[in-house]
Amino acid sequence: MAHIKQMPPIIIVPEDLVQFAEEWTNNGGSFNKAQSMQFGKIFDSKIGDALAVMLGQIPIIKPGGNDLIPKQANCVEVGDCRIVGGVRPQNFDVGYRPDGVRFAFDSKTLNDTKSVEKNWQNMINDLGTEATTVHIRFPYAIVAFLVAIPQPCLTSPQKEALAETLERMAQRTSPIDAPHKAEAIALVIWEPASRQIDATWPSSKSCLRIESFSEQIQKSYFDRYKGLPPHDK
Repeated sequence: MAHIKQMPPIIIVPEDLVQFAEEWTNNGGSFNKAQSMQFGKIFDSKIGDALAVMLGQIPIIKPGGNDLIPKQANCVEVGDCRIVGGVRPQNFDVGYRPDGVRFAFDSKTLNDTKSVEKNWQNMINDLGTEATTVHIRFPYAIVAFLVAIPQPCLTSPQKEALAETLERMAQRTSPIDAPHKAEAIALVIWEPASRQIDATWPSSKSCLRIESFSEQIQKSYFDRYKGLPPHDK
């Protein structure tokens, strides 16, 4: 059995953003659908890697889009991880399903000003539904989301409303807490010109900072599963 460890922090460096910053700028401040999907995979990969370390350096595999159980025992799945929940079937970007769903993660991107203005509330509804569909069937599961938006696209009043709404939906601390909430949510505001993550928004005190994302996931997982199979401690 694997010995669980601390979950490494999720660190986004300028090199991760170079290609996408250039594409976003060349497209007039937007991504096409394919670029948007590839951009989200930056976060999926880093979270899958960090989760696998926390769970004892277990393997990472790519699931089939219709696989209802993992292809091998005790692995992290990065790709289209199919979960049949209490509301609807849903593909998540990262999953851990050793005996049912223990962890489900989805990344979301809004990539231009019109998309933020038009779609941020619909995205909130999607997050609530995705968390609910997992938690109704698997109340002990850890559900996590990451939302990434270019800094020039996020302006008032959407800026404040988005952060406040996500904060209300985050930090589900108990299996009997509201099912629409997530155990952890990160809001990543990135600057295409500097290829940096905004260090000022959300504020350093916000639960949405990516710097605290791994810590929140780890705490929830340890509280619910530490000492239980397939972990030896």
